Amino acid sequence: MGKFSMSRFFGIDDDYDETTDYQQPDDRETSNQQPVETPAPRRNGGKVVSINAPRPSMNKIALFEPRLYSDVQEIASRLIKDQAVIVNLGHIEKGQARRIIDFLTGTVFAIEGDIERVGDQIFLCTPRNFEIKGDISANLNDKLN
Repeated sequence: MGKFSMSRFFGIDDDYDETTDYQQPDDRETSNQQPVETPAPRRNGGKVVSINAPRPSMNKIALFEPRLYSDVQEIASRLIKDQAVIVNLGHIEKGQARRIIDFLTGTVFAIEGDIERVGDQIFLCTPRNFEIKGDISANLNDKLN
């Protein structure tokens, strides 16, 4: 009787070399491959904000007490830059105060803003991105009575 071989029983030749069909990758090929990393889920809704990014602009209200008519140019430039302005005309002559109000009325009209009296000689000038609600003089009269 012949010699029994398990590999022949399953149809595998004894001379079979396992390394002939399988090739090891060259070390040069594996060294260039980088592991693939999956990004971690973001907690802020996928928004990335740089540390050096400018902050969103905040609405500001500038306060002015003009002493000369020429101060109206600075007030108007603030309105053009979309800033609200409170103007106290208590420290200026009545004729110049009227000229300042006339100039500011034209400015707010040009920028589609608004001007409202909030006190005896105090005015609130706002550009179009502001909304004024309420009436101060009506509230003051109610408290005095």
